[in-house]
Amino acid sequence: MPSFRTTRRVRHSASAMFDLVADVERYPEFVPLCQALRVRRHASAPNGAEIVIAEMEIGYKAIRERFTSRVTLDRAAQKIIVEYIDGPFSHMQNVWTFADDGPDASNVEFFIDYQFKSRILGALMGSMFDTAFRRFTAAFEARADALDPKPAG
Repeated sequence: MPSFRTTRRVRHSASAMFDLVADVERYPEFVPLCQALRVRRHASAPNGAEIVIAEMEIGYKAIRERFTSRVTLDRAAQKIIVEYIDGPFSHMQNVWTFADDGPDASNVEFFIDYQFKSRILGALMGSMFDTAFRRFTAAFEARADALDPKPAG
């Protein structure tokens, strides 16, 4: 099963980065491969976390796929967990964790593992997905820098 993990130190607080990643409706503006995103439902978890059910359309050239996921926004734990519900995968989960590292800086960890249902789709999109996932944290860091360009103090 393909997987990818990276940690980046960024010039923004853990809270600011959590907010940026939690704002899923903005993903089409800057996330690689994300063509559209629609939030279908908001709910609260017993532990106080927010749960978002979201449908994302991903694409590259003529290939388009849509999938639904459950996004758990756990601000107290500074963690976002994305779990697959429906679409072209047999399995997909990703986890973001955020930890402050000095004033106005944090470490952002991104982990994902996934498997396409179709071997053909996996062959067509697999290397493209791998490349995109390797660019995800950089895309979020660039977005944070664009929204708040001041350097860390």
